[in-house]
Amino acid sequence: MPDLTPQLRTRLSRVERAVGVFVLLATLLLAGGFAWYLYQTAQRKGWFVTKARYYTLLDSATGLKVGDPVMLMGFTVGEITRITGQPPDDFYNVYVEFTVREPYFGYLWTGGSKVRVSPADFLGKRTLEVTKGTNYLPTHLVWPIRTYTLREAEALVTNPTLGARRDKLLVDHVRDPASLTNPYAPRWLTLRPLDSDVLAALAAEGRPTLRVADRSQNADGFTAIWDLRRDEYVPYTPEAPPYFLPPDEAPALSDRLVAIIQQTESALTNQLAATFTHLADLTSNANRAVVEATPLLSNLAVLSEHLRDPEGALGRWAIPPELYAQMLAVATNANTLLTHASETLTNTSAVLTNAGGVLTAAQTHLSELVAALQSPLAQLTAMVSNLNSQVTANTNFVTTLHTLLVDLDDLIQGFKRHWLLRGAFKTKPPPRPAPTNAPPRRLTSPRGAELLR
Repeated sequence: MPDLTPQLRTRLSRVERAVGVFVLLATLLLAGGFAWYLYQTAQRKGWFVTKARYYTLLDSATGLKVGDPVMLMGFTVGEITRITGQPPDDFYNVYVEFTVREPYFGYLWTGGSKVRVSPADFLGKRTLEVTKGTNYLPTHLVWPIRTYTLREAEALVTNPTLGARRDKLLVDHVRDPASLTNPYAPRWLTLRPLDSDVLAALAAEGRPTLRVADRSQNADGFTAIWDLRRDEYVPYTPEAPPYFLPPDEAPALSDRLVAIIQQTESALTNQLAATFTHLADLTSNANRAVVEATPLLSNLAVLSEHLRDPEGALGRWAIPPELYAQMLAVATNANTLLTHASETLTNTSAVLTNAGGVLTAAQTHLSELVAALQSPLAQLTAMVSNLNSQVTANTNFVTTLHTLLVDLDDLIQGFKRHWLLRGAFKTKPPPRPAPTNAPPRRLTSPRGAELLR
């Protein structure tokens, strides 16, 4: 630096400032991108919203892992947080815990909500889906709950300044008066509007205080959770166990296909074994018939030999020699023809008998085979129909993939046009070929000698 001219020092200081500004801007841009990525991840995973904890019990954890999404009505509303085994003597085998983000846990009620585990593909993947409640009460309450005496509750009922807010004041637990006379009526009523009838029932019950939930406001977090054992709401604490949802588990598609294939293979094996057994019986019966017909054929052969013997025959004297020779030839030919015809008829009869038995047995077994295949084919048809329904229901997949590809192409084209990244996409020009027919250049040395290059 001391040896540089003032002009060069000024230029270097300007370059250093420009480089410093560029590095500062790049650092700020990188920090902003990282902060935006963290914000989007937090929004997607629900880091800044209230989450309710649930659990269910399954027979198998095949196709499930920690971090998998939890679905509700086609939306991702939470994720699986824990998968572990149950004790060896428990009825179920696997414990699965998951969370549901706000406001979707409001769709889960104590009646009708369950965990549906259904197959997602042919590779054994399964999805966890919770269903919307259809009856009874929410599993968690986010309304502020306050304890009042009967006198304070009466003042709330008669307070004219509350207005429409009075209809949103709910008593969390009160005995049903109808249960005193009707044993089939519910014993307790939950989240009943605060009115004079409820206050009279509480006074008759002898309860000095009552808890009232204000539905017009929302508290920071949960205020109560439904207790399945006590059949009432209890105050919520961070140490409270997760709420149990009953399972509705379906085996993986691969397991169902293996079971169908095994059932079909067993049915076909049994049918083929029975068919081969009947064929063996038919062959044995045919061999027995041939053995029984052998003595008859032997007797016919001996009788033919006697008839062909000219010695002692009656026609030797009654018939002239020429006519006898002709008749003998005719008889011989006829005998031969009859013998062949008899053998042919015998063989044809045996073949027809065997063919009739084989066709009858084949028809019987074919009918049994068709009847046995009807149930697997019906199951396969139902499975294909369910798969078609799932693919038809998830129409957003192809649209989302197309939008992602178009946005990615726009991003790459923008990088190619940006002044900072334009050089990364340049292509080198191809090398120029050397001339082949150009005459060699001749160089002259300092002394006047010509050199051939």
